[in-house]
Amino acid sequence: MLGKILVIGFGPGSFEHMTNRAQTAIQESECIIGYKTYVDLIQGLLTNQEIISTGMSEEVSRAQAAVKLAEQGKTVAVISSGDAGVYGMAGLVYEVLIEKGWTENTGVSVEVIPGVSASNSCASLLGAPIMHDACTISLSDHLTPWALIEKRIDAAAQADFVISLYNPKSGRRTRQIQEAQRILLEYRSPQTPVGLVKSAYRDRQHIVITDLENMLNHDIGMLTTVVIGNSSTFLYDNKMITPRGYQRKYTLHTEKQRLRPHERLRHENEPWALHQGKNDLHLQKAETAATTINPIKTGSLELALEALSKVKEGTASSDKKVIKTVHHPVVSVFELAVSPGIVNKQFTAKQMLTLAEVVGNDGKMEYTPHHQIHLRIPTANPDDITEKLEEAGFILEPLGDVFQLKACDFCEGEKKDSIPHAEELHQKLSGLPLPKELKVGFNGCGMACYGAVNDDIGIIFRKGKFDLFLGAKTVGRTAHAGQPVAEGIEPDNIVDVVETIIQEYKEKGHPNERFFKYFKRVGNIQGYTYQDMTPKIEIEPAPCGD
Repeated sequence: MLGKILVIGFGPGSFEHMTNRAQTAIQESECIIGYKTYVDLIQGLLTNQEIISTGMSEEVSRAQAAVKLAEQGKTVAVISSGDAGVYGMAGLVYEVLIEKGWTENTGVSVEVIPGVSASNSCASLLGAPIMHDACTISLSDHLTPWALIEKRIDAAAQADFVISLYNPKSGRRTRQIQEAQRILLEYRSPQTPVGLVKSAYRDRQHIVITDLENMLNHDIGMLTTVVIGNSSTFLYDNKMITPRGYQRKYTLHTEKQRLRPHERLRHENEPWALHQGKNDLHLQKAETAATTINPIKTGSLELALEALSKVKEGTASSDKKVIKTVHHPVVSVFELAVSPGIVNKQFTAKQMLTLAEVVGNDGKMEYTPHHQIHLRIPTANPDDITEKLEEAGFILEPLGDVFQLKACDFCEGEKKDSIPHAEELHQKLSGLPLPKELKVGFNGCGMACYGAVNDDIGIIFRKGKFDLFLGAKTVGRTAHAGQPVAEGIEPDNIVDVVETIIQEYKEKGHPNERFFKYFKRVGNIQGYTYQDMTPKIEIEPAPCGD
């Protein structure tokens, strides 16, 4: 039996603004998958469901985990704040399903449950800023080229849209909001009202109303939605109001409207429209008067009528209508890691020249501490790239959440007894997809000078046999070496031992769960019992208080 995926948008985060369907969907699910902050927001609705929470930017792994569990027959809730179909998880879930050949008739069932989007919830706290044509633009350029985002901001500014900016700023992305302000100031008054809403309808809700010129003087982060008014938006009693656009159709401050509903769409009551408030007969007379009686046209009406007549002439003279389209091609970026060898750590001149050739001016090269060079190359022909790199003698490996072997140089090959076992590990497991990237450190002698004990799994060749270390915490203030779990493993057994451990982690680890966290959670892996290796130290607070 196939299961079901419920992609739930739960709105801003408060139960009062969550739809009834969203609440019942969460409660009927067997598994809940979501960003940790989102899981915390719905704690009051959880019972005994299995919870899989991951960090920010791990959306793909969450979608993959949901599909995997649903294929096992489970009902899975994938949660998003706001609306799941607006910068949420709905699209990614469908992308993962489509990649697996899913169809609606034969595959797992999918239900997308809508929620109140950030743009709408923030607007309600600001007053009524989105009462007319509006758009949302994400300033995150992780997946969208910045040049394209700039064009969208420019186009929206020219068209006088009310604009909601998502993902405006983060610790690493600080210039994007500055560039957005610069573009907007080319078209809009510095006094244009701007609303900054952080954590709408949550405990840490914070609202600031400012203007376009001074918006950067306030705190803006990833949890902030920036709402920028159009040319008609005004402030009243600390509220942003954008006129609905029909204010000319009725009279304000009166109980009885000037025009009845059935009268509002008559031409004579729409002087601002393209027809200038005139029916076709009046329009023809106005065109004639503007072009024959008064050839010198200085008023806006005359200029508009002249432009309209030119359009009509052009349309009549051509049977086919020419439509200009703007096409933004999708640029494929090929990513991979290269190294000169498992034992060999020396690059040749030919290899360096080959790297320069395949990367070119548009690609990127990054040398890593793990004796690899990471390549990111825009190309539509990755096979051509791999062929050139392999001809130069490189070992090629995938990037991401995969197995990686970090071996020493075995004293430039002199300490060669354990080399075949390192090469066998690489041959069997290189590039194996895992819940999180995993590095196996391999040292060819007891000196362990390449720091194998500081990797997720450490292997040290000593006195003709192998010692094994598991669960190093590689980063953070409480970083620590791996736990020594075995010594004197026979050389013929070491590859099988490590492979079995990694296969268990692959099958049972949660998405984005590092190996040391998995070892701690399960307590025992292939007979090796977890021991807490976290250093017991008092950490002094930093002078700044952070």
